[in-house]
Amino acid sequence: MRLINVFCALFLIILSSSCAPRRNLVYFSDMVSKTTDSQVITADTEPKIQSNDLLSITINTLSTESNLMFSVNSNNINKNGYFEKEGYRVDKEGNINFPVVGKVNLKGLTIEQAQHNLVSKLNHYVKNPIVNMQFLNFRITVIGEVNNPATFNIPNEQINLLEALGMAGDLTAYGKRENILVIREMDGKRSIVRMNINNRDILNSPYFYLKQNDVIYVEPDKSKSIEYSPNNRLMPLVVATISAVAVLSTAFLSK
Repeated sequence: MRLINVFCALFLIILSSSCAPRRNLVYFSDMVSKTTDSQVITADTEPKIQSNDLLSITINTLSTESNLMFSVNSNNINKNGYFEKEGYRVDKEGNINFPVVGKVNLKGLTIEQAQHNLVSKLNHYVKNPIVNMQFLNFRITVIGEVNNPATFNIPNEQINLLEALGMAGDLTAYGKRENILVIREMDGKRSIVRMNINNRDILNSPYFYLKQNDVIYVEPDKSKSIEYSPNNRLMPLVVATISAVAVLSTAFLSK
C-alpha cells in the first residue's frame, strides 16, 4: 500500500504542476455589463512627421507650367541600394528638399499643419496652390501571440491598438491581455510601454493610438512555455508509466 500511495502522490504532483492558472480573456472586463460608457477622446490621435519619414507631396495650381515646375521624379536609390517609393524623405533635421522652394522644415507637424506650412511658402511663387500630402511609410508591426503576425501598411494614417490586433487576427488563447508591449521610437528615443486591454483606462493612454513604425508585442502566457517544454512533452509517457506501475503493483500486492 505504501508503494501505491507513493505513486498516487507523484501522479497528483505532476498533474497539479501541469495546470495553468485561470486567466481573464475578456477585453475591458472592468466595465459594468449592460451600461453605456461615454468618454472624451483626450489622447493625441494625429501622427507627427518625424525624421526619416517618407512623404508623398503633390501640388496643384491653376497653371500647367507651375504644376510641372513643382513636379519632380523623387524615386531615389537609398543607402542600401534599393529604390524608394516616390516621395520626399525627411532628413535628420526634419527638412525636406522641395523643388524651387528649397528646404522646408516639417518635423513635429501633423499632415494638415505641414500642408499649411508648404502652402504659405508656395504663395510666393504661385497663386492659390493646393497641397496634398500623406505618409508613405506609415506601418505598424504586430508580433507574438497573435494569429497573423505581420507588418501592416496603414493607408489612412490613423489606427489604434485594438484595430492593429484585429488586423493581426486577434490574440491567441495564450496571449497575455494584461501585458501587451508597445515599442515606439520618436525623436531619437525608444520607449516601451505595457498595455492592459482588460482595463478600459488604456483608451486614454497616449499609446492607444499608434504612430508610424510602432511595434506591438504580445507576450505568451507561461502555460505555453510549459506546454512546449521538452520535459513536458514526456509528461504523457511519464503519467502512463506511473499508472501502469500502480496497476501492476496493486495486482501484485492483492495476490
